[in-house]
Amino acid sequence: RNMKKILLIEDEPSLQKTLGGVLSDKGFEVFYASDGERGLELAKKNKPDIILLDLILPKKDGFEVLHELKEDESTRDIPIIIMTNLEGTKDVEKALEFGATTYLVKANYSLDDVVEKIKSILK
Repeated sequence: RNMKKILLIEDEPSLQKTLGGVLSDKGFEVFYASDGERGLELAKKNKPDIILLDLILPKKDGFEVLHELKEDESTRDIPIIIMTNLEGTKDVEKALEFGATTYLVKANYSLDDVVEKIKSILK
């Protein structure tokens, strides 16, 4: 069976490692980017099945990345989960308006929750 590809655009090494590790263990192929520019490059090159996108990133923030992904035909249809520390903020609303699929508040979820959410979107 085909391995689903996940692109994790997140600049916190600890979260990259723990979340990436869990996803790999669950049989996903995980690509990492620590800044927005690299994230866009990898999205275009690897065509992931889903993207986990932090809003606060070096070089290009999550909004710019989201916007560019949605503008580009080759990446427009990839589901994007926004990862944020801020719940119910204008930022989250803005991201959803920009076309993000859903969001996760980092403080409120366990790694298992993330995996479940990803699986439900990829069904």
